[in-house]
Amino acid sequence: MAVPGIIPIAYEPHGRTEAIGLYAEGQFLGSVTYAFPKGFQLDSGWEEHKRLYAVLHTFDAEGNHRDSEIWCAGTWAAQQRAPHPSVSPLARARAHLATQLRSLPRRTYTDIAVRPFQLTVDGVLFGMVAGEEDGEGWAELYPDNLGFGPPWDGSYDT
Repeated sequence: MAVPGIIPIAYEPHGRTEAIGLYAEGQFLGSVTYAFPKGFQLDSGWEEHKRLYAVLHTFDAEGNHRDSEIWCAGTWAAQQRAPHPSVSPLARARAHLATQLRSLPRRTYTDIAVRPFQLTVDGVLFGMVAGEEDGEGWAELYPDNLGFGPPWDGSYDT
């Protein structure tokens, strides 16, 4: 089955897609996620290269990518050194995303559908990338590693 032009993403409260929905100007997709730069080889010192991002993508009502706000809160190494969880990179990333979400007028959490898009920030791929393998269509949200496929109902695999 081919990849649809617009890929549905199901809203999952308290799950990996808990920060998606509609707002006054279209749709949004937010997440807090760790990522390595493209081509990074896992070896000693990897903790300094694994970065934590707060991500907010916005789309128009038809699912066309409008803009992305991508903010690095720190590294895995910094998270492990954080003596107080309330000031850790993870806490900062969650707070940053919450602030960004609050800035969206008339925000409602619900299912969305977006067109494939991609951008690279800090050497990290962000976006909804689609392709086909052995005649089967697929799409994946990067760097969150959420995979979408038939029956294209918005559900994902990790």
